[in-house]
Amino acid sequence: MLRRHVLALLCCLPLSAVGQERPIAFTGATILPVSGDAIENGTLLVQRGRIVAVGTDVRIPSGAEHRDVSGKVIMPGLVDTHSHIGQAAGGDRSAPIQPDVRVLDSINVRHAGIAKARAGGITTVNVMPGSGHLLSGQTLYLKLRRGTTVDDLSIRLDDGSLAGGIKMANGTNPIRPAAPFPGTRAKSAALMRAQLVAAQEYCAKMADRNLAAERKPARDLGKEALCEALDGRRIVHHHTHRHDDILTVLRLAEEFKLRVVLQHAVDAWLVVDEIAASGAPVSTLLLDSPGGKLETLNVNSAAPAILERAGVPTGFHTDDPIIDSRLLLRQAAMAVRAGMSREGALKALTINGARMLDLDRRTGSLEAGKDADFIILSGDPLSVYTQVLETWVEGAQTFNRADPDDALRATGGYGGSRDAMETDVLEMEGGV
Repeated sequence: MLRRHVLALLCCLPLSAVGQERPIAFTGATILPVSGDAIENGTLLVQRGRIVAVGTDVRIPSGAEHRDVSGKVIMPGLVDTHSHIGQAAGGDRSAPIQPDVRVLDSINVRHAGIAKARAGGITTVNVMPGSGHLLSGQTLYLKLRRGTTVDDLSIRLDDGSLAGGIKMANGTNPIRPAAPFPGTRAKSAALMRAQLVAAQEYCAKMADRNLAAERKPARDLGKEALCEALDGRRIVHHHTHRHDDILTVLRLAEEFKLRVVLQHAVDAWLVVDEIAASGAPVSTLLLDSPGGKLETLNVNSAAPAILERAGVPTGFHTDDPIIDSRLLLRQAAMAVRAGMSREGALKALTINGARMLDLDRRTGSLEAGKDADFIILSGDPLSVYTQVLETWVEGAQTFNRADPDDALRATGGYGGSRDAMETDVLEMEGGV
């Protein structure tokens, strides 16, 4: 029993503590690199968390571990551009705009939702606070590595800072009957505009080298985050549904030079020309059982196809728990059924999402030098019969359907929604 508990802990060590010196060659699969055409009977070679080579003529070094995956399909790990896994929470009821709040401080990495996301083939995820505020906090980009703390899963940028965006919203969600929350759509925009103007003034003073230190404003963590959004370092992930709300987002983005990703954007197909002209990407989801709010009245399964034809960069997300993380592949399949190209749908699951998070240099396609984030499937990714067999993040296996515990996360059943390591802790306590 103690040995089992120790093994469980070892499996959750961060990659830097484990190392991957021995190359692994996955051979015989159909490889969908996304960056190019499908490769039949291909080889994927990975080492030290990176992709070394991919193709049909890959030279496999002596001493490499061989894994025959003939008859299987390998594709990049899925990128979920909008999720709430890990019991993520943001701002409270004290104010409608709270840019100082960091979802980092609320994520439970042992939560069952994270294990289920791995079972769905998700390797990279944008974890966001909710949309009940005009601005509910800073988002966090995670690699779904095995780990026991949020630092084990967090993505670090070249300068050592955490990778993440900022979450804004409009429409009915942040509207409340009493101040300080807005009561109308117009007031929502006015409040956000006023906050951004105040942030511009703060940013200018803090950056002014000619301004004496004693004349500079006191440090403001919220305005610091808005400065990062105003100068383009932090992407604004903007919850919006209705066509007029989408245009309000584009108007504010143009006025304040914000880099925005339109999240949900159910009515995007009604204002597709305006979106295309703005250059803003759309992260969307297809509800197979729509309902819940009037803003989604115009949900259209053909929307991704319409966006694709207009040249709008399009990605998919789960908004988990709205769509279960295990069903992200189905979003692409439904979009193709409604007219989206197969190539576009696969990109929407992978590289397009990576671009929306500024992570496309690291993940989203199978290319030499990129992180070894990939999934092994039993068949075509757009088939309802296909299963995710294995999920790999930076060259380490994070899900294996052949493992009974992992299979339980994928299929459900008693114990499938327990938080990670709960069983081992209980057994240890019972044995004392």
